This record gives sequence, C-alpha cells and structure tokens, in this order.
Amino acid sequence: MGAEGLSPRDPSSYSRPEDVAVTNIFLNLTVDFDKKILHGNVDLDVSKINKNATELILDAKDLKISKVIDDNTKQELKFVISQPQEEFGSKLSVELPKQGNDTYKISIFYENSPNASGLQWLTPEQTAGKKHPYLFSQFQAIHARSVLPCQDTPEVKTKYQATISAPSNLTVLMSAIPSKTEVSGAFKRSHFSQDVPMPAYLIAIAVGALESRKIGPRSHVWAEKEIIEDCAYEFAETEHQLKTAEEICGPYVWGIYDLLVLPPSFAFGGMENPCLTFVTPTLLAGDRSLANVVAHEIAHSWTGNLITNRNFEHFWLNEGFTVFVERKIKARLTSPAHQDFDAYCRLSELKEAVKLLGENSPLTKLVVDLKGVHPDDAFSVVPYEKGQTFLRYLEEVVGGPAQFEPFLREYFNTFKYKSIDTNDFKSFFEKYFANKAAIKSVDWNTWLYGTGMPPVIPNYNTSLATNCDKLMKQFVEWDEKAACPVETTHIKNLGADEIIYLLQEIWSGKPLSIPKLEQLDKLFEFSKVKNSEVKFRWLRIGLKAHWMKSVEPTLKWINEVGRMKFVRPLYRDLYAWEEVRSKAIENFKLNKNSMMHVVAYTVSKDLHLTS
Repeated sequence: MGAEGLSPRDPSSYSRPEDVAVTNIFLNLTVDFDKKILHGNVDLDVSKINKNATELILDAKDLKISKVIDDNTKQELKFVISQPQEEFGSKLSVELPKQGNDTYKISIFYENSPNASGLQWLTPEQTAGKKHPYLFSQFQAIHARSVLPCQDTPEVKTKYQATISAPSNLTVLMSAIPSKTEVSGAFKRSHFSQDVPMPAYLIAIAVGALESRKIGPRSHVWAEKEIIEDCAYEFAETEHQLKTAEEICGPYVWGIYDLLVLPPSFAFGGMENPCLTFVTPTLLAGDRSLANVVAHEIAHSWTGNLITNRNFEHFWLNEGFTVFVERKIKARLTSPAHQDFDAYCRLSELKEAVKLLGENSPLTKLVVDLKGVHPDDAFSVVPYEKGQTFLRYLEEVVGGPAQFEPFLREYFNTFKYKSIDTNDFKSFFEKYFANKAAIKSVDWNTWLYGTGMPPVIPNYNTSLATNCDKLMKQFVEWDEKAACPVETTHIKNLGADEIIYLLQEIWSGKPLSIPKLEQLDKLFEFSKVKNSEVKFRWLRIGLKAHWMKSVEPTLKWINEVGRMKFVRPLYRDLYAWEEVRSKAIENFKLNKNSMMHVVAYTVSKDLHLTS
C-alpha cells in the first residue's frame, strides 16, 4: 500500500497542522435517513503556523464537496481533492485567501457518502423498537474524514460546536454538552458545544428513538425504551467509578458523563467519546459483572481524551494507561487481589494475540511503524495489555503505588489538553524519578521496540486463580468412566471473573472430548448463560473440540452481536475448522452489510477473502 502524500508526522493523515492548523470546528448538518447521508457545511477556524503557507490541507474520504468559501469575504476558494488511497481517503487542499492576516474561517459545503466508513445506518428492523431508523458514528481511528473534512490526526485538538437537524421524533446526542433544541415541523434542530479541546476521532453522533434515566448527579444512561431499565440497573454504579477515578487521576473536566447503550452491531465494548461514552449491549449481564468496561471508558477521560497519543503509532499511551488506571479503579472498588487477578487473566489473551500476529511481528511492539499500514489493521490487544504490563512493571521498579500514583497525577496535570508521543512520556518519567537509581535497570528499547511478549511479567497475586486451576485440573484429568469430581456447587462459589478465567484456561489447553463438554454444560448450563464473556469462551471451547452442536449457536450469535472482540475470533475459529469453513464464509457474505465497516473490513481479511 502506498503512502504518497501522507504526513511524515502522522503516517495515517494527509494534514499538515505544522503549516496551517484547524483551531475550531462548527458543524451544521442535516440527517437524511432516506439517502443515508449527512449534508450541510463545516466551518473551520484556521491559523497559519508557517507564515509562508498558502494552503490548508485536510483529510477527506468519499466526500462530495460543492464549494469552499472564505466566511469573511464570502468569496469562493479553489480546492483540489487528490486521488484516494484505499482506506486512507484523499488529501483535500484548499487555497487560502490572499489577505494579510494569519487566521481565517473556511466554510466547506458538502455531503458524505451513504457508505461512509465512520457511520452505521440501521433500519427499523435492526433496532430494539423496530419502528424507527438509527444512526451512530465510530470515528476512531481515522474515520472522521469520512463524515467531515478535517485534520484527522490526534495531534490536532480543537473545541467544536454543532447544529444537527434530524426528524423531530428522534433524539440527537453528541460527544458534547447539549444546549437547546428547536422544533420546526417534521424536523428538530439540536445544538451542542464541546469546550474542551479534543481530536477529531472523538467527535461522535447518535440519532434514534432514545430515552434516558438519571444514574448519578452528572450522568444519564440513554438507550431504546425496550432496554432502558436494564441499562439503568447495570450501570447504576457509574458515579462511584467516576469518583474513584478522580481520586486517582485528578478532577474530571468534561462536565457530564453520560452513557449510550447502542444496538448490538456496535463493534467495540465501549468508545470513550467525551460526555457520551458509547457502550455495547453485550455488557448487559443482569448482575453488573461486566460493568468494569465503563471503568475503562471513564479512565479514558484522562488517558486518551485529556492526554492523547500524537498519532496511532503511540496508541499504547492511550490504551495501556487506560487499562492500568481501570485496574486501579477496580482495586479500590473490590480489592488489590481482584486487580491482579484481572491482569493475570488477560495475559492469556495477550499470548493468543502474539501467537496470532507472530512472535516476531512488528505489530507486537508497543511503538509500531504505521507507514503504509492502516491503524485498523494494526488493532489488537497488544497496546492494551502489553502497555499495562509495562506500566505495572515501572510502578514496581520505582517502589509501588505510593510512589507511582503521585507521578501519574503530575503526568496528567503536565500534559493535559496536549498530544504527546512515547519519548515525551519517557523523558518525563526519567526526570521525575531522576533520584531513583532503580530506573537505570529499565530496558526501554526492548519494552518499546521489542516484539513478542513483555520481557518481564510482574509478580501478580494469583491467589484467586488457585481454586480455578484446581477445578480445571480435576475436570480435564477426569476419567469419563468414573463419577465427575466437579459439581454444580463448585461454580456457585466462583465470581464471573473466575468463571471467565476457568473457561479461558480450558480453551487454552487441548480440546476436550464431547462427553466432557456435555457434562460441563449439564453442570453449569453455559449454553444458556447471559454473560457475553462467558458465552464467547464457551462457544470457542466447543469449536476447538469440533463439537458440531456449537456451530449454529455461534453463527446465530455473531449475526446478532457486532462486537469485534467476539466476532473476529469466532470467525477465525470457524475458518480453522475445515468442515464448517464454507458455512462461515457464506454466513459472513450474507450478513456483512449489517456490520460496522471496521468489522466487515477486518473479518474479510480473517476469512482470507481480501488481502
């Protein structure tokens, strides 16, 4: 894949903010469900950084631009859209006005494509209510350019305002503070303002038949009415998590913290859009056992949103820090043993990712090279778990949480509202802990640029794993001719995290016999479970054992849920089983149009349908 015209500062963007930078965004758009487009204009406040610059360079993908004007003089400006480069889209060059000042307001009138990669349009049949259409966005990593012309690089952080016109019987939400709404006939204009600077990938919109419930002094949960009560119950502890995060990280600067529970096709567990975290309905376990995903998204309010990776080569600065803080929240709300158990459990997921990518794959480095590589192709659990492991290791090196947490708060305070790279973090760490001789032992080069698993695994407290390991050993070694040594009562003593760990360890070993699988299901009724993390692992165990009884439930579930964490491994498992491979491919082809772009794009590669 070529990289012609892409920035040397950000290999995923054409923009040149070092010459001319966008400083504010105002969106004025109309939602057209019939055509599946947004149309209107975006006003960009821009400032010359290089006094000799003559053009503003933006990112655009499949946008139909009708005109560009200088908002001050109302004169039309010349613009050129380059030939698109696959998933990176096109370079949009706008000739700057000739007047002598260095700040401008540029208005771009446009509409996006019905196939915009950053938007998911749902028919009424794809929603819980079955009566109204639904729209939601997903701009991370570089899909904002498919919805608005912008400098689609996390190096550029701006405030934004928006006026969105949509059908009056639907609710519009954005990653910003809502102000007023005006109803005019069949349409309603909703106004929003985000006064904290943030990158374009955090602009978010959702439009649907939505209701809300208050779940805290600064939080509401939003969803379709059919599931709103379940959502209000599941996420009732949000304020408790938010306060705990503030104790660790410092003041929450975004004002409100709302949650939107999206339809099942949403590709991620959550997306940390400021003021409005998007979450998947696969978190609705009925017992709050999966609500820790919200703690992850809350942590992003500091790690990613307040301090942002300068480009996606340094994605671990967003996600490694977020997992690290998420587990600190968990430690305070449960116990340090649960924090360690969570980290220990996820090591097996990291091992699987490294094995899948290849022990020597450059994509297993913490700092990756994305020249010619789309960030979606580089996405894995590596920056999350290898990044967290590195930070936990550094914490142990400097003497534990009592030493590291004051550093963490100083780090947030020093770099807030900025975009940084790994060298910025390294320099700050070494300066802060300059009086600690122990930091000289840190092998930065291997940690940051070495492939494979982390060079050091912290000394986690694994006491909660002991009972699970004992149960697993009893079951795996059970001679099926004898009475089963594991009983239903054993599972009642385990929490959801322990059950997930137990199943993950069973999956990591040799395939179980069909009689053992049948006995497991008889004892614990895994095939009826509501917890999506348990269900996912149970299906994988069945597929690994070539248990034909697992195939139809797997196909049915991956057609219902779009969460990439579940869909991609299950499709890979089906593909690996030669007898059902063609069935999996046929299922994907029939259902790919209802998937989010990033899921269909990556699964097609997993199934070897595209390179």
